[in-house]
Amino acid sequence: MLQIDKGPPVVDREFASHEPSPAELLTSVLDIVRRQLPLILIVMACAVVLGLVYLVTTPARYTATATMVIDTRKVQLFQQQSVLGDIAIDAGTVETQVQILKSENISLAVIKDLRLTEDPEFVGASGGLVATVIRVLLSPFASDATPSEFDLTRRALSRFENARTVKRLGLTYAMELSFRSLSPGKAAAIANAIADAYIVDQLEAKYQATKRASLWLQDRIRELRTQASAAQRAVIDYKEKNNIVDTGGRLIGEQQLAEVNSQLILARASTAEAKARLDRINDIMRQEIPNESVADALKNETIIKLRGQYVDLAAREATISAKYGHNHLAAVNLRNQMQEIRRNISQELQRIQQAYRSDYDIARAREESIKASLDTVVSETQTTNQAQIQLRELESNAQTYRALYDNFLQRYMEAVQQQSFPITEARLISPASRPLGKSDPKTLMVLAISLAGGLVASFGLAYLREISDRVFRTSSQVEDLLQTNCLAVTPDLRKKTSEKPLLGIVNATGPTLGRAEKANDVSLLAHVVEQPLSRFAEAIRSIKVAADLNGSVKSNKVIGVTSSMPGEGKSTIAANFAQLIAHSGGRVLLIDGDLRNPSLTRKLAPDDAPGLVEVVSDKTALRHALISDPASGLLFLPAGAAAAVKLLHTNEVLSSAAMKKLLDGMRANYDYIVIDFPPLAPVVDVRATTGIVDSYLFVVEWGRTKIDVVEHALSGARGVYDRLLGVVLNKADTRMIGRYEHYYGSSYYRKHYAQYGYVE
Repeated sequence: MLQIDKGPPVVDREFASHEPSPAELLTSVLDIVRRQLPLILIVMACAVVLGLVYLVTTPARYTATATMVIDTRKVQLFQQQSVLGDIAIDAGTVETQVQILKSENISLAVIKDLRLTEDPEFVGASGGLVATVIRVLLSPFASDATPSEFDLTRRALSRFENARTVKRLGLTYAMELSFRSLSPGKAAAIANAIADAYIVDQLEAKYQATKRASLWLQDRIRELRTQASAAQRAVIDYKEKNNIVDTGGRLIGEQQLAEVNSQLILARASTAEAKARLDRINDIMRQEIPNESVADALKNETIIKLRGQYVDLAAREATISAKYGHNHLAAVNLRNQMQEIRRNISQELQRIQQAYRSDYDIARAREESIKASLDTVVSETQTTNQAQIQLRELESNAQTYRALYDNFLQRYMEAVQQQSFPITEARLISPASRPLGKSDPKTLMVLAISLAGGLVASFGLAYLREISDRVFRTSSQVEDLLQTNCLAVTPDLRKKTSEKPLLGIVNATGPTLGRAEKANDVSLLAHVVEQPLSRFAEAIRSIKVAADLNGSVKSNKVIGVTSSMPGEGKSTIAANFAQLIAHSGGRVLLIDGDLRNPSLTRKLAPDDAPGLVEVVSDKTALRHALISDPASGLLFLPAGAAAAVKLLHTNEVLSSAAMKKLLDGMRANYDYIVIDFPPLAPVVDVRATTGIVDSYLFVVEWGRTKIDVVEHALSGARGVYDRLLGVVLNKADTRMIGRYEHYYGSSYYRKHYAQYGYVE
């Protein structure tokens, strides 16, 4: 953006940066779509055509689906204590079964049973446009040797796995098995064959594992039977040798020891309880009056009653003391009664303390007696326990061998039963049936994907094209980036000018001097006269209105017309602007100030006609150099014959005192003086004219001149920028401008104004 401090902005616009609102973003997107609509439609059409080509060239395929389930009820009925160590049916187990279904073992079994290595669908050439293209590209590298059985099997296996789909249904124990084929019947047959092969594989795996376990269990059971019998005989012999007798599985000494130990535990508990009561009463004795919770804990009616009386007396004593004084007779009597109650409470607590001390002494004596009895029983059973150490070891060995023998015998019986029950956890609950319609390619999905892909690609290309289009196309761009008014957007006249000749161009003081060599170029410079109701003429009128409004505020008689680069149409705008003012009756003088490239002079003045250079150098009087157009009354001052020769210091001519004097002298005679200056970027002539020009009209070619070029040109000419009347977007394509600003489009103009005789 051009960074120039111009003072008060010409355009009333908020320049502070802000986040665009959703409405602004939507409007921006719609603007891009409108501008790039042909590109979007072309890309989307190509994407849809590619989708249609894919649908036409890709063979139809059919998908058959079967459903299997892991039956947990069968697992509980027949395999609660499986020899193989059953695992709980959980998510991991189901996923494991899914992977088994996908294994090569199952796939190869189906391929072998259905003889798919002889089916062209699995070992022949692949169909479809993509596969055909790949096959053609790889054909020079393909081998001509006949494939072996192994090669056919691996090829069939690869296509088989690509066409097969196995997945778990949600969080259930069900598994969905699908197969895709060119034939609907073949798809259903293969899907059911996969399920059957899986069930057979499960049964075979269980049978083989159970058989191996049964053979191993038989040998192990024989060994355990012998070991268990030997261990039991050793226990019996040891008891007879050491005279160990048990009753119900326990020795007599052990029973006595357990009973005495239980009595000792109870005695210790009673002693601890008595000790706790004694300690509690000792703590209470230290209090003057036991509190309410202590009195309730003792559950002594006498203490509770005395404490209640004490509390009442204390309350009365406090009231009387507060009212009549501490030494009042009634207060003294109440304190004496309270002292008597404390003494009674203390005596009652002492009586309770003696009772608790007696209970504690009795409990201690009983505990000591039971402890002595326990020591006696312990000493009697120690001898027997020494012998029982070896006995327990022998019994433990006997029990271990017996448990192992029983367990292995039970496992063996289960293994024998499992061999006779051909049951597997998985079963087929929904066999695959012949599909009624094709599964792919899905016509609607392919078209939707093509349309969506084309939409995304077209919008991407449109956006890239939009951000790479660094030229001026809208008036809002001019106002936002250059911070100045966009006065008009003029259409391109190069294909619309008429071929009829203009009126003769004559000397202001004498006869006609001649015509321009190219009548079409001359017609272009006077289009507002030939087509006064055209859109171009309306645009020039808007420039005239802006100049008149600006002239009401400050002096605005001398208007310079310039551009950034040559060829942007500044001379055409200057000539038509002057023609419009003259045609409407105004006094206007058009000066060709482009001394480097006097295009107006070449088109409107005869060869070697005197002009601006001769007038400024006092070689020719002004009246002899002026050329008049009788059709509009326009006066034209050409660059002069000297301009045909390359001048070295044209900027000195334009900024000279003689030039300023000339313009100052003509201000009173003309309403407007329009000067066609050279472009800003290549030469410095315009920068030297800021002292003699009131305002500048800046011409920018629509859709061609780069934004950076315009910003750079104006940033290097501060004086020109400060005096800008506005910018004219010239040579706009009327067929395309409607995509950028709909109110500038030809259809808009034709719709509203064609009925009144206006033309584009």
